[in-house]
Amino acid sequence: MSKYAVVTGAGSGVGRAAALALLGDGWTVALAGRRADALAETVSLAGNNAPKALPVPTDVGDPASVNALFDKLKSEWGRLDFLFNNAGGNVPAGPIEDLKYEDWARVVQVNLTGSFLCAQAAFRIMKNQAPIGGRIVNNGSISAHVPRPNSVAYTSTKHAITGLTKTLALDGRAFDIVSGQIDIGNAATPMTARMARGVQQANGEIKVEPTFDVTHVGSTILMMANLPLDANIQFVTIAAAKMPWIARG
Repeated sequence: MSKYAVVTGAGSGVGRAAALALLGDGWTVALAGRRADALAETVSLAGNNAPKALPVPTDVGDPASVNALFDKLKSEWGRLDFLFNNAGGNVPAGPIEDLKYEDWARVVQVNLTGSFLCAQAAFRIMKNQAPIGGRIVNNGSISAHVPRPNSVAYTSTKHAITGLTKTLALDGRAFDIVSGQIDIGNAATPMTARMARGVQQANGEIKVEPTFDVTHVGSTILMMANLPLDANIQFVTIAAAKMPWIARG
């Protein structure tokens, strides 16, 4: 039986790694992201598995765009087995008093509202398909546990993702919709390239932080996706082993 997945933010980094891992295991995967060229690059990296990749340019913060994505998948596939809510964004670090409302709102719209909209659309399909059910994994981040300095928007949304994950797990229970969360610390992606130059610690120092190969995130997502629906990894943390997040700073 074919297995069908959606990965948001699939044009780079963690989303790309997850999409490639799923494709490599035989899944049919919708690649959602804002940039068509980045999605096309992910497809090209899939090699022989490229025919199972369906790139769909999508803005997860736009309800109409999200509805169009899931309507397309329901029409073409007839079912959905897995959603990886990964798309996210941030703003440069800075004092809370200097954060513009527009920047705050943009981070909330992508990181939190985008994950909600995609989960909502996935629920509508998963509750009404045969066989019923499916799995949703949200990208929480280490920032779902502890903040970096001057990161109020990003940290707030990632803490909120944990609440979303728990609620989805509870509300999906009667319908075999299983939800979990992956919290990632310093996977080597374009988003974490700044770690090599040094990032601010809680005590104000600037220090270089270690990273790890993002393909390990992809293999972890694949493991979660392939579990039967009577089993769940509710929360998993994968981080660079020497990353200073336990007792950060």
